[in-house]
Order: sequence, then C-alpha cells, then structure tokens
Amino acid sequence: MAIITISRGSASCGLILAQGLAERLQYELVSREDIIQKASKHGVSEERLQEGLLKPVRFWERFHDERRRYLAFVQEALCERVKGDRIIYHGNAGHLLLRGISHVLCIRLIAPMSFRVKVVMERRNMTREDAIDYVERADRQRKDWTRFLYGVDWLDPGLYDLTVNLQTLTAEGAVDLVASAVQLREFQPTEQSRRALANLLLASRVRAALAESKITESVEVDVRAEGEVVYLKGKVRPASLIEPILQIAAAVPGVGTVDRRELDAPDYTV
Repeated sequence: MAIITISRGSASCGLILAQGLAERLQYELVSREDIIQKASKHGVSEERLQEGLLKPVRFWERFHDERRRYLAFVQEALCERVKGDRIIYHGNAGHLLLRGISHVLCIRLIAPMSFRVKVVMERRNMTREDAIDYVERADRQRKDWTRFLYGVDWLDPGLYDLTVNLQTLTAEGAVDLVASAVQLREFQPTEQSRRALANLLLASRVRAALAESKITESVEVDVRAEGEVVYLKGKVRPASLIEPILQIAAAVPGVGTVDRRELDAPDYTV
C-alpha cells in the first residue's frame, strides 16, 4: 500500500485529516515527534532536534553543519519508519525528504484564513489581531525554511499530488477524497518504487553515519545508493578525511561497495 504525507500550515486541521485517514484506511500515524524521537539515537537530544527544526532561517545561516547533520538524522529516521508502507506522516517536509518514491502520495492541505485564525484564537487564547499575526508569521517562516533547506517554494503546487481545500470540503469530505486517491494504481508500490525507497534508505543511513562521527561530521558529501553500491561525490578537505569517510560508509549495514571516484581531494593517494 501507499505512503501518505500531509503538508499544511498552522491550524489547518492536518491532524484531524491524518487521524481520519488512519482510521479509515487502517494506516499507522507518524508525527514529527515520532521521527525526532528515533533520530535522537544519534546522540542529539529530542529537545535540540525539535528546536532545530523550528528555528528561523537566520539561526541556521550561522550553523550550517549542524543543520545538515540534523536533516541527515531526520531523513534516516523517516525512511526507516516508512519502509513498511501503510504510513501517514504529518510532519515537517515529508514530501521533500521522500522525493522520488512514486508510491508516496503527497497531500497539500489548505484552509481559509478565517478558519485558521479562529482555531488559533481558541487554542492560544489570542485576540483576532494577534492570531492573524501568528498565522502569517508561521506561514512566512515555513516558506523561508523550506526554501533555505531544500531550495524550493513550499507553496509550489508541483510538489504535491493533490491539494485539498477546506474552503468547501468538510474534514470528512477531505478524508473521502484522499482515501479514494490513495487507491489509484499510480500510488501503489511497484518493484521499482520499492527499490527506490530501499536506495534512499541506504543512502540516508550512510549520510547519518557520516554526520554522527566526530571525524566526518563537518564533511559535505553527496550520497547515492543503487542496490548495495554507494556512490560518494564531493570535494573533501583535507585529503586525510578520505579514508575515514570510506571506512564509515563501508561499515554501514547493507553497503557492499563504496564508489569514491567522484570524491575530489588534493594529494590523495590510494
């Protein structure tokens, strides 16, 4: 069966949709907090990871390596969590962290501003003006964050398979719509899509291992996997880091061969 990711703005009924779908489809519900808990196994506290995912862009501009490490841990945790299918993930950037997997149904949920403002007023005991400011600020931060981390516009419709608008639909109607879409042939797992997910999972494990090591945590290396072969690409300085990179990558469970032909380092000799 498919994997469902739900992207939404603050106070847009994302959890209600996710819970309704989980009950209807008998899928497992996975939240951002679930993924953060699993990602914390790499030695970063859940509190620190949570802060990191919610910090504004100006914070991450000063902590580039830390941002990259956190994303590596979170992506690995998410890939591990969804490998069995029948999952609904309603958390940060699931549709971006799982790009390239055809049996992932990416949902964008939107709701009228008046509805969102009313929800925030009730939840946070805010005035209407403060609630409007809160929603607008949260949307702006999410848009900036997504562009900064992934180089894409969070609102780009091309990132989603289906946009669900609660302007006219009820929450129950939204569940009906998504539950129907997920049954389509296009979103059923295939041998090719399962292989793509397995490749992404293995690559994410290698990235996380490199990010966890004190020796290689600051190294920026592109990682791609095909079957048991892992391909590494990037410029490494100093050249003395090449050997630790290769050793750490080769030690990751599931890795058979490490291809380092596109790793560039001055004065490196085999």
